[in-house]
Amino acid sequence: MTTVERLQSPELASRQLDRAARRSPLRRLWDLAEVRWASLATVLFAAGGLAQLLGLPRPVWWALYLACYAAGGWEPALAGLRALRDRTLDVDLLMIVAALVAAGIGQVFDGALLIVIFATSGALEAFATARTADSVRALLDLAPERATRVRPDGGEEAIDTADLTVGDVVRVRPGERIGADAVIVDGTSEVDQATITGEPLPVAKYPGDEVFAGTPNGTGSFTARVHRPAGESVIARIVALVEEASATKARTQLFIEKVEQRYSVGVVVATLALFAVPLAFGAALQPTLLRAMTFMIVASPCAVVLATMPPLLSAIANAGRHGVLVKSAVVMEQLASTGVVAFDKTGTLTQGTPQVVEIHPARDSGLTADELLALAAGAEHPSEHPLAGAVLAAAHGCGLVIAPAQGFASTPGRGVSATVAGRLVRVGSPALLADLSPALAGTPAVAQVTAAADAAQTEGCTAVVVVVDGVPAGVLALADQMRPHAVETVGALASLTGNPPVLLTGDNPGAAGRLADEVGIREVHAGLLPADKVAYVHALQRDGRRVLLVGDGVNDAPALAAADLGVAMGRHGSDLALQTADAVIVRDELPTLPAVINLSRRARRLVVANLVIASMFITALVAWDLLGHLPLPLGVAGHEGSTVIVGLNGLRLLHARAWRKGQVGP
Repeated sequence: MTTVERLQSPELASRQLDRAARRSPLRRLWDLAEVRWASLATVLFAAGGLAQLLGLPRPVWWALYLACYAAGGWEPALAGLRALRDRTLDVDLLMIVAALVAAGIGQVFDGALLIVIFATSGALEAFATARTADSVRALLDLAPERATRVRPDGGEEAIDTADLTVGDVVRVRPGERIGADAVIVDGTSEVDQATITGEPLPVAKYPGDEVFAGTPNGTGSFTARVHRPAGESVIARIVALVEEASATKARTQLFIEKVEQRYSVGVVVATLALFAVPLAFGAALQPTLLRAMTFMIVASPCAVVLATMPPLLSAIANAGRHGVLVKSAVVMEQLASTGVVAFDKTGTLTQGTPQVVEIHPARDSGLTADELLALAAGAEHPSEHPLAGAVLAAAHGCGLVIAPAQGFASTPGRGVSATVAGRLVRVGSPALLADLSPALAGTPAVAQVTAAADAAQTEGCTAVVVVVDGVPAGVLALADQMRPHAVETVGALASLTGNPPVLLTGDNPGAAGRLADEVGIREVHAGLLPADKVAYVHALQRDGRRVLLVGDGVNDAPALAAADLGVAMGRHGSDLALQTADAVIVRDELPTLPAVINLSRRARRLVVANLVIASMFITALVAWDLLGHLPLPLGVAGHEGSTVIVGLNGLRLLHARAWRKGQVGP
């Protein structure tokens, strides 16, 4: 059953959510068999090493190591055999054979180390796969299970939202979530569409306007006619887009995995040849077998695996200490090849909360800017609207005394009214001007306030009109504020990638253009629905650029999944965005983005250096074994020595200096 179908089955969705809620993240991690087996193998390996160091009898630590083989090796062995059945040979089977050969010639420690490395790698891959499978669960609680349908006779009935059909009329009361994509027939309200468009403020809705399933209604009540079935709603399409992108995105691999097939086949063929050819010419069995097994050990890719993982894992740990959660070594490797960065606007480049940026009292009002703000804050004080919070915050920030409000009333789509300090104050959208007395039409006060409101909206701000005692008194301009160091981050990313970042937002063109001018972004695409963002991501990819998209909302999730790499803002990001993204900026600090890309590039350079070192050791040891007589202990020492060298080299990225070289801002 697809997630879209689960959305249309409220009872099943509810049961799934209940089960998910009862399991903590650690419990869900432990539920993975690969994690349990890898943990057991690691514990057994550590116990075997400790027993060996303490000088316990040989059978004791051998038994512990062999138990480690069984715990961590059975799944890679099974996977390798399945691949062999499909006429392919992968590094899993080669590593198991190498581990068994090591045990067969007495080097059980080496074999156990290979087992632990591969078991841990498999557990990490299983965890990442499980997170991807769960990435759309957060959407299941957006669409309500029940809706109120208006019958032709005017009566009302509660039905499952899955049973709504095109043409049905539904009633939406204050605070309810809308049950279907519909067009308002009667009534007005304000709807929070942040999950769909990313707009930071609720949007006023009037008859003829479209509303979306899953979005919460404000204080008004309205009826709306359903115009899309549940499976075709915008929320359902978001789910489908995320699932499609997750299913069709090409499987990504670490660099070394891209050559594992040829390497594995080459080592196996060479080992068999080294054993069979001398025997065919009459060589003795035991020394020939010993030479072939020595070759298998020194040619095994243990050092190559460690050449790749420690730099990437060290970079992941360093990034985590500085507030960036990178979900896998594959992601850390791919960050280095970022070609262009695309940003969402609200909650990503901006803080996601409106603030008063300008105050324009009418010249004839007799009020100063502080007096106008104090009256507006007094009227808004009882309101729960986000704009009210911004006005109150501005008044408190200026140290103003806010008089209590009396006779408070709220009108959806218009605003609020109250008596403050003996004066009747109305605060709301520019639509308030249409309610003024006809005698005021054309007066300087109306003209001034109208011009100020138009200017604020042209600049991408939200205009809030203040009317005092029936006369327009001024305009408050509110805007979502840019995050600290956004300008420096955009500039650093342009330098790192060689391409200027792009802005993709569901917000209006005015607000998007204003922010783009402030941060230095030239390419802006505004008013986008989730599917539109995906289309623009694909367009960037068709130009041959690896796209990294940064977002925070449910509406960003399809684009996060479609992009080559997705990065979510962690502090206020939606669950779906956090689960879909490949990396999370935990503290919403934008300067960490170019820093982690720079760190990834350093990790890639270390990986290449380590691969050269490991290859040189393997080549030298293999040549010695083929052309001369390489003693097994010396071969093992050389093999382990190369492993230690590349491992320590990779750990250099744990140092704080590796992060500071890519840091932006203080």
